[in-house]
Amino acid sequence: MKTILQLVKRHQEIIWYIFFGVLTTAVNWIVFQVCVELLSINWSIANVVAWIAAVLFAYVTNRTVVFQSKSTDIAREFFVFVQFRIVSLLMEMGVMFLLIEMIGMATFASKVITSVVVVIANYVFSKAVIFKERR
Repeated sequence: MKTILQLVKRHQEIIWYIFFGVLTTAVNWIVFQVCVELLSINWSIANVVAWIAAVLFAYVTNRTVVFQSKSTDIAREFFVFVQFRIVSLLMEMGVMFLLIEMIGMATFASKVITSVVVVIANYVFSKAVIFKERR
């Protein structure tokens, strides 16, 4: 039991990142569905609205819980966070285009593979650049 607790403590940041990553995905999908199904918004606009909601949720949870940022320059930190999320969005679109249009992979399988790539990229961006401790 002690070993499991030590393992969890050692990998707490990654565990929180995955947990809130799942919740961020849920925010994205729920907002998208509400916009499309309940508000009858065009899917492409709904996708942008859902992405914005998910990025806002991800920033708050990553800043406060996952990386426990102590930065006082929140505006700069948020700006950099959004910039890198745009980069990962473009990566996602490019990889999905390659998998679906060039290789002929099924859309859902492409989305799953791409999601894994994007989650890893976002973690690296967040850890190495956005929420990097300033010494």
